[in-house]
Amino acid sequence: MEEKITNTTFENLDRVKLQRMLQIKQQYEKGDLSVDEAKRRMKNEVGRISPEEFAATEQLLKDEDPDECRNEDVRTMLEIFEGLIQPDDPGLPYGHPIDAYLRENSKMKELLLQGDELAQKPFILNPWLELMEQIIQYKIHFSRKQNQLYSALERQGFDRPSTTMWVYDDEIRDEMNNALDLLKNGNADADSFLGLYKPMAVDLRDLMEKEELILYPTSLKLIPKEEFEEMKSGDREIGFFLIDMPDYNRHGSAEAVKPAVSEQTGLMDDLTALLAKYGQNIETETKDKVLDVAEGKLTLDQINLLFRHLPVDISFVDENDLVKFYTDTEHRVFPRSKGVIGREVRNCHPPKSLYLVEEIIEKFRSGEQSKAEFWINKPGRFIYIVYVAVRDKDGTFRGVMEMMQDCTHIRQLEGER
Repeated sequence: MEEKITNTTFENLDRVKLQRMLQIKQQYEKGDLSVDEAKRRMKNEVGRISPEEFAATEQLLKDEDPDECRNEDVRTMLEIFEGLIQPDDPGLPYGHPIDAYLRENSKMKELLLQGDELAQKPFILNPWLELMEQIIQYKIHFSRKQNQLYSALERQGFDRPSTTMWVYDDEIRDEMNNALDLLKNGNADADSFLGLYKPMAVDLRDLMEKEELILYPTSLKLIPKEEFEEMKSGDREIGFFLIDMPDYNRHGSAEAVKPAVSEQTGLMDDLTALLAKYGQNIETETKDKVLDVAEGKLTLDQINLLFRHLPVDISFVDENDLVKFYTDTEHRVFPRSKGVIGREVRNCHPPKSLYLVEEIIEKFRSGEQSKAEFWINKPGRFIYIVYVAVRDKDGTFRGVMEMMQDCTHIRQLEGER
């Protein structure tokens, strides 16, 4: 077990205690212990548990069984630890990334209480539709967590959330979509809608409990303050769920602004800040320097502008399966942020689709295939996705380019113009 804990926060924990926690949890998951037996043993043999101790056992479980990401594990994970996990009050400043997640959860809890009240009354479509239109926006909370927080934890050697919690995130996202779709289709009655809504509400409350007991306290322990500061700009690229956030700039001044804004921050801002440290001026040193590209001559500024104005989203994964680039277009098909750069591509996809991504990459790498295309039909949207193997002039595999476009408008075109 010694060699499996690589983060220094985990290294300082009581190994005997972690092993005992892991053994009880594994016996419970194998069916050797009932819930009550596991809870009793955990209380008597382990006692009070800190969030980082819980997180360490989860990481050890992931290390022992890398493919283990069963939905039922996520749902019951906290049950045998009930009353034992005691996180400290972090006392976070307004605008800290974790403060944003916590306030989003508080807003969601308010909405779910409204749902509890509506469920006690005769079913009327419009109040439920109005409520679900707000609840569905919580998906941006998932997107920010998956793109930003999970990738930061992975860099600290803790990748358990990417393979378990992501499953639960996606399941709840589907539950929210199904409940809202039923209302929009106009066929909902009390039984059919509440049959979808109530399990969704239970799962949301379970998820928020797990986030607040484990994910956020562990993140605060593992992620350096400097990285949280860097995370702020990427968070704003994706947006927030029904909360106010202070405006953010690199010099730390803050001013309250409204949520749900996606700010366009790109490579040029980062490069400017970096070169300024060494007395360089990007305006004269880099931005206007003419570069010889394959078919023409462009400045770096022009290249970035071209990428930003493309009608398609492009991302690039190199031959080492690391995400190296994405286009900062105004209307992205799916949210992305700078936190994805340098991340292993296998950690950028939900577990249910990971096998397909890995299969495509391996076929590209072996030369068996050079292109793969997919399309997604959503209500009112048609999304076209194509993966292309990138090879140099010698035919050596150098990575994968993904192109994604919302083709809804194109498919509706008729005649000529």
